[in-house]
Amino acid sequence: MSYFNVRVYGLLISSKNEVLISDEYEYDQYFSKFPGGGLELGEGLIEALKREFMEECNVEVEVTGHFYTTDFYEKSSFNDSQVISVYYLVKEIHPLQLNFKTKVFDFDEGVFQSFRWINLKDLSEDDVTFKTDKAVANLLKKDVF
Repeated sequence: MSYFNVRVYGLLISSKNEVLISDEYEYDQYFSKFPGGGLELGEGLIEALKREFMEECNVEVEVTGHFYTTDFYEKSSFNDSQVISVYYLVKEIHPLQLNFKTKVFDFDEGVFQSFRWINLKDLSEDDVTFKTDKAVANLLKKDVF
């Protein structure tokens, strides 16, 4: 059985031209991605993105525009679903109150998610794990330069 897995992600870019990256460990895998996650039944894309930012970053965000939607086939790294990801540009309504890290997978004890900023001029597809995030990283680079 195959099915679609709809995901929504936020590209939060700071005043210093840095993008927020989430480093995580889940399902016996380490991965780096843009903040966001899966839609729950009955949710719209923007509603899901706002919920994900509250859950992951404890911050309310405003969606400022659509950036990208998956336009190629991507199989999930975690199950047999086909992933469709939608990326929005977002800005925080209040300043983020997170313990930002500078190294990848620098988790606090018992917490398997950490956040770090990457300057857009330094951003590479190697900074993120999944195929669609790599495409978005490349598009972000094109938009900046």
